Amino acid sequence: MQNNEERSGNIICGRNPVLEAVRSGREIDRLLVAHGVSGGSVTAIIAKCRAKGILIKEVSPQKLDYYCGGANHQGVAVMFAAQEYATVGDILASAEERNEKPFIIICDEIEDPHNLGAIVRTAEACGVHGIIIPKRRSASLNATVAKAASGALEYMPVARVTNIANTIDELKSRGIWVFGADMDGEDYTKTDFDIPCAIVIGNEGSGIGALTAKKCDKIISLPMFGKINSLNASVAAGVLMYEAVRKRRPQ
Repeated sequence: MQNNEERSGNIICGRNPVLEAVRSGREIDRLLVAHGVSGGSVTAIIAKCRAKGILIKEVSPQKLDYYCGGANHQGVAVMFAAQEYATVGDILASAEERNEKPFIIICDEIEDPHNLGAIVRTAEACGVHGIIIPKRRSASLNATVAKAASGALEYMPVARVTNIANTIDELKSRGIWVFGADMDGEDYTKTDFDIPCAIVIGNEGSGIGALTAKKCDKIISLPMFGKINSLNASVAAGVLMYEAVRKRRPQ
């Protein structure tokens, strides 16, 4: 099984350093706690992280050893994002500043950091205003995502939200059409992307969630002519983004 986190310099290990990092108000991506570790300052750290809405994940002591490069972690570590997260409001403001119709990519539980990084890279090249990811069951903005994005993460706002379905409702209330990429939908070439829109790209194995699909205004599909019935998530995203570019920026 592939890990969503990768070892990097964006990590602080040890109970006191972690507690001070949480108290400082610095934006934390997630708290890692070794299985079986509890009590004392660990309980206080977990409570503070929960109060701040920080994702908490239990991992094996061996995995935590790996993430911390062998440092004495005392059962806890915090990971920081390779880039600060934006908000959905920031993304919409970016479109408004550029006097453009919003063009957003929603990643519904993309778990492979290489896929997320590739999507970020293509999105930046296509003039996307921002990407939305969920807090849970998703790759975060770790070092692997930054590397796969090849510098694009510096320019592409990424918002992390608690609930994708609620966020879709919010976007729709602002006049943004939401298109979900999944099987048995309308041919993507027949979709008008020259409107305020968001494209939902689903999980590598299971696609977009059932509730997410119900929230979409339309399901769109890429035709498959071979023996397999799906594409890599970042490849499918790239095809759809460039079709949107073709419609939004006619030559």
